[in-house]
Amino acid sequence: MKEYSTDNENIIEQISEPLSRWGGQWTEDKLDTFAKYVNAYLTIMNNNRYTYNWKLIYFDGFAGSGSRYEETNSTSELLLDLFDGDAINGDEINLYQGAAERILSIEQEGFDYYYFIDKDKSSINKLKDKLIGNYTKNGKLEFRCSDANDEVIRMSKALKSDSKFRAMVLLDPFGMQVSWDTIASLANTHTDLWILIPTGVIVNRLLDRKGELKHIETLSSFFGLGEDEIKSFFYKRRVVNTLFGEEEIVTKVSQPIKRIAELYIKRLKTIFAYVTEEPLVMYNTRQTPIFHFAFASNNETAKNIASQIIKKKTKV
Repeated sequence: MKEYSTDNENIIEQISEPLSRWGGQWTEDKLDTFAKYVNAYLTIMNNNRYTYNWKLIYFDGFAGSGSRYEETNSTSELLLDLFDGDAINGDEINLYQGAAERILSIEQEGFDYYYFIDKDKSSINKLKDKLIGNYTKNGKLEFRCSDANDEVIRMSKALKSDSKFRAMVLLDPFGMQVSWDTIASLANTHTDLWILIPTGVIVNRLLDRKGELKHIETLSSFFGLGEDEIKSFFYKRRVVNTLFGEEEIVTKVSQPIKRIAELYIKRLKTIFAYVTEEPLVMYNTRQTPIFHFAFASNNETAKNIASQIIKKKTKV
């Protein structure tokens, strides 16, 4: 599969999708993969929850409104801030974030608590109106207009305070809203995490061809690494002799999108004992990789199940 060009004039051409097609099959693949895992997770947990008195938490940090084409102010502002409004068009922002209905539709005993989080008040209110009364799960449904980072850290404290809590966490933002400090807060907890990594659609754009890294603070927050560490992973340096003396040439590594996924997986392994080596890769209609959907847990069986689901989805 081809990687993104780092030339600015080619970015929009390569990433742009008609509104009718954006958020199509790859979004369905993400949701199908996640729903299958949650169903398997609940099957296992339901066999043991009362024996060990577990309390199951479902947490969706970017729940949206449940509509396929919904542009939220928080997402738009982030992208405009990163790219000055030139490199991302409306088609790329309008994503389907509807995991909530699929999870609540699973036909077995569900979670004790469901937390749906979104920074956009209008979106979370729409989701609440859509779900309340239409789904009869016994668990408590809570809707919060809040920042996912703050809520994950808040939840992690609760998980560490009571060993009976078990959490299933979905973090699937369009961009780089999830900071590494948020991921690190889940260390030493009973958490199964699915996270959408915006490898091609966002991160690769910030890794410019010459390694100037104008958005280094965003990259550092995302990876939990310093500038030198990031540059050493994505750039090669060599010194050449010219008519004017020695000159240092900086070149970006080949297959940078693949390298982005590899680095994030490597970072997840510093927090979780078991991480999918091969995340689900999602492509646009030009067969360019735009996202990687990865799983992390402190349970080996959980990782094996997630890997099997990803493998089957990849073969389809």
